[in-house]
Amino acid sequence: MRLRHKPWAKEKIEQHSQYVVANPENFKGKWHEAFEKDQPLHIEVGTGKGQFITGMAKANPDINYIGIELYVSVIVAALDRLIEADLPNLKLLQVNAADLDKYFTKNDVDRVYLNFSDPWPKARHEKRRLTYKDFLKRYEDILVDGGEIHFKTDNQGLFEYSLMSFSAYGLLLKYVSLDFHKSEYEGNIMTEYEQKFSEQGKRIYRCEVKYQN
Repeated sequence: MRLRHKPWAKEKIEQHSQYVVANPENFKGKWHEAFEKDQPLHIEVGTGKGQFITGMAKANPDINYIGIELYVSVIVAALDRLIEADLPNLKLLQVNAADLDKYFTKNDVDRVYLNFSDPWPKARHEKRRLTYKDFLKRYEDILVDGGEIHFKTDNQGLFEYSLMSFSAYGLLLKYVSLDFHKSEYEGNIMTEYEQKFSEQGKRIYRCEVKYQN
């Protein structure tokens, strides 16, 4: 993703703290207080411009959602979507995924979504992949027992790596599709990348994995 500097973006985020949580560490262990209703919480790590997480929040009002994005110039686009939709069950966090334990604790989260994450194809960058074992431990530390990861990508190499990483960690593979858009799965919400790649005829890979107690 090409990042364009947007000098006005930080100020805009600060002006909309009802959508982008300014001090997320204050809600650690009590995220239900950030929302109108106490409901299951799903998070997307690397939410990009917010098409997926906004669509999910619209489709599932009985679930609370948090979109997590590191880059100010990207999350501001997700903010625009949220301002327009004005969804009470969706918040955004502009934080680093490597620091999830600063903002969430055990049982805070019911499900983690990883959509079209950076594949970091070079071997020396393995630890940066969001399906690397250290990240899997971070997710486990904030999920409920039996919590799930739902993962989508267009990158075959990353998908194969992730399946091996999930298995090595001891996760249960609940669902695996090597050509997701030709599957019978219903109710799919597409990300911006997914829509673009699908229109180009690229194959989409998807899996659902569960932590075992």
